[in-house]
Amino acid sequence: MRFLLYAIFCISQLILFSSAAQTIPTILSERQRAEAVDAILEDRFENLLPQLMRREGVDMWVIISREYNEDPVMKTMLPSTWLSARRRTIMVFYDPGENKPLDKLAIARYDVGTLLKGEWDISSNPDQWDALMKVIQQKNPKKIALNFSKNYAHADGLTHTEQQEFMEKLPKAFHARVTSADRLAVAWLETRTEKEMAIYPMICRISHQIIQEAFSEKVIQPGVTTTDDVVWFLRQRVTDLGLDTWFHPTVDIQRADATNFDHLRTFAKRPGQQVILPGDLLHLDFGITYLRLNTDQQQHAYVLKPGETDVPDYLKKAFQQGNRLQEILTEQFTAGKSGNQILADALAQSQKEAINGTIYTHPIGVHGHAAGPTIGMWDAQGGIKGPGDYPLFDNTAYSIELNAAVKIEEWNKTIRIMLEEDGYYDKTGFRYINGRQTEVYTIPRKIEYVR
Repeated sequence: MRFLLYAIFCISQLILFSSAAQTIPTILSERQRAEAVDAILEDRFENLLPQLMRREGVDMWVIISREYNEDPVMKTMLPSTWLSARRRTIMVFYDPGENKPLDKLAIARYDVGTLLKGEWDISSNPDQWDALMKVIQQKNPKKIALNFSKNYAHADGLTHTEQQEFMEKLPKAFHARVTSADRLAVAWLETRTEKEMAIYPMICRISHQIIQEAFSEKVIQPGVTTTDDVVWFLRQRVTDLGLDTWFHPTVDIQRADATNFDHLRTFAKRPGQQVILPGDLLHLDFGITYLRLNTDQQQHAYVLKPGETDVPDYLKKAFQQGNRLQEILTEQFTAGKSGNQILADALAQSQKEAINGTIYTHPIGVHGHAAGPTIGMWDAQGGIKGPGDYPLFDNTAYSIELNAAVKIEEWNKTIRIMLEEDGYYDKTGFRYINGRQTEVYTIPRKIEYVR
């Protein structure tokens, strides 16, 4: 018994040590990822898509795409083993009404995975367009929604050639029934399901932990390491983990010198390589792609000067203004409210609280800069016509992106606290998917038993 207790103690200590040493959660194998992706896709087709088609009043959705020029929506509907469309791929979703299941068809000589049944019998319809027209005539839909859109590139995937050929083949009696699918396409792209939200927190956590690694003494040696060194650490770390990043990361510096920091250069002209020094306030913009979902996060770290053990109070107070601006924005989230109205109300409240804020928040999900209500842009704080007029819906995710300009008397300059964290909105309100940064990291990290 004594030996057994000792063995259990040793195993428990090993587990504790392993847990403490592990910084990145387990990454699924390719096969496991494929299984997860296909399970989520099946759930979306079976349970989500019927709701969205009925909400938007569309009884037939036709998506047409050719290999290597895929419609952005179609790419999100392909099974895990399809890395692109094949030749010309045509998907048809038809709602027969009376709460019956959707007809999910592929006008192709083969099924698309296990979810879309191939409906092209080449012996009776040698021409693919004729096979599509046969289905349309049989179903006789009230509306035929196609992916063309003025406001959303995500919903504008139907090419000029494909639209021309489609309309030439479509019987004249159906021409007046053709309509834009942009509202339905945006709804499909922006709406997150329970299955997706079960995995999204871990994806955001992985991204957060990679940032913590990058903003630590593991990567940064003050006086030696450059901002580009940190950027390429991030790129390599993502590759080594078998993940993807949807944009090239950036790392920039604000410090007590005569240089004015222009936050616009992080969008327009990227800052050049700089050596990281003690006393620097570092900012990082980073995101990953995993299981077809994306993250987009911006955080800060401070490089301790000799003799310092913590972030200076004036930087802590500045950071608190950034956190408060986040709260001001997310407090405005109400279903049905447009992105432009949320922006205007948040900016008005920030002015009342004497916070000099700039807000440029966007939806996130299957795309990094995703479809849905645009809530400001860094160069357009008066609202955005079109995407900014789109309303907030339940079960949607957002990258809460903004900055607060704060005058630092000790540096005799204004700095920007630039924050970005991924959040989710549903009937219960807004929440961060894996929390948010509320304190500036120190480099090196504080050690509790060293004073």
